[in-house]
Amino acid sequence: METNVLTRKHDETRQAASDSRKFYIESYGCAMNFADSEVVASILQGAGFTGTRDFREADLVLVNTCSIREKAEQTIRSRLHIFRQAKRSHPSMLIAVLGCMAERLKSKFLEEEKLVDLVVGPDAYRTLPLLIEEADGGQKSVNVLLSRDETYADIAPVRLNSNGVNAFVSIMRGCNNMCSFCVVPLTRGRERSRNPGSILAECRDLFENGFREVTLLGQNVDSYHWHSGVEGEPAVSFAELLENVAGISPLLRVRFSTSHPKDITDEVLHTIARYENICNYIHLPVQSGSTRVLQRMNRTYTREWYLARVRRIRELIPDCGITSDMIAGFCSETEEDHQETLSLIRECRFDMSYMYFYSERPGTLAARRYPDDIPEVEKKRRLDEIVKLQNQISQESNRNDLGTISKVLIEGDSKKSATAWMGRNSQNKVVVFPKTGQGFKKGDYALVKIEQCTGATLIGQSL
Repeated sequence: METNVLTRKHDETRQAASDSRKFYIESYGCAMNFADSEVVASILQGAGFTGTRDFREADLVLVNTCSIREKAEQTIRSRLHIFRQAKRSHPSMLIAVLGCMAERLKSKFLEEEKLVDLVVGPDAYRTLPLLIEEADGGQKSVNVLLSRDETYADIAPVRLNSNGVNAFVSIMRGCNNMCSFCVVPLTRGRERSRNPGSILAECRDLFENGFREVTLLGQNVDSYHWHSGVEGEPAVSFAELLENVAGISPLLRVRFSTSHPKDITDEVLHTIARYENICNYIHLPVQSGSTRVLQRMNRTYTREWYLARVRRIRELIPDCGITSDMIAGFCSETEEDHQETLSLIRECRFDMSYMYFYSERPGTLAARRYPDDIPEVEKKRRLDEIVKLQNQISQESNRNDLGTISKVLIEGDSKKSATAWMGRNSQNKVVVFPKTGQGFKKGDYALVKIEQCTGATLIGQSL
């Protein structure tokens, strides 16, 4: 894989000056943010920085941010105040905000709140060394320009806090779906797919270095579409990319996230069914069970379309794990709409869901067009009903696995005991089992008979 070209842009004097400097990075939000932080770490290491786990000893503190909900932004502001206090005893420390919140708020951090020294959007990470140099000279720096072609394909990510087994691999950036509630198209720009050759090279390198699972990431992986621009050469679809990654080795598990219900094709489903090492697991956000609300959300599908997709998944991949996202209390949502969401959850029987009440995000279509007219107490009541129903179904889903045998990829020690292994099966369910005399190690596959369960974990014995 090509090395980070940024290192060639800095002369030996600047390199030597930064050799002893340390950076600390925190990431919030989606898996894409965590993957981006690994790209940032690579860029900084190429510029002579080394990482630290203690922000108090860092010369550069970076916060990779999420803007998807107001609570996430509040959490990040709290952290920035803590870092600002640490800077009082370390005046040369630079504080940087990266990612979606940087893109959304831009210079407000510098001018109004004076919390940070650098603001860098998700398409501007290559410029970090130059921005740091400017900030060292006392100049506050901002680069939040969005790109139509940046994919960071030539940068080998530094695997932060890695367990050596699982890794994220970004295959595309941006989003063309203008869901009315979502800030992502505003903060990450238009869709662009990464060269498949660079994706395969990264996945092969991970496998050769002991990793046994990759998750292909994109805001909407099903719309992956890459063409070289050479006339006569065929384009590469997501199904073809998925098959090529699975072909690296049968020992390399492949996952992907996230799918959009309007785009996931039978070709993708047939590819999953054909390869044992492509996990039987699909995250398929629905957001609401009401067609009327879905139309207001600009999700471009109906309740019936979504249910038909779920039926097709179960037809082609009978043991497929399906999870989803839910939003309670979207603009104008009625009690009848809410009941339709509950009935859809009952019909789909998701293994797990990410569930939230609606949080209006400035700049989105919903914020401009629809009043946020559901009282917060009502949003929380509806969310509570969704959570309770989903927890019940998740418990039932796990009970249905009792007596079955799962192929588990061991990720490390169980959180509760160093005498037990923890891993996941193909359906992305957490499985815990005692360490025995069979000589398993992290990264091995184990066949586990499921004997007990909780709402979130399967518990068994290795065979």
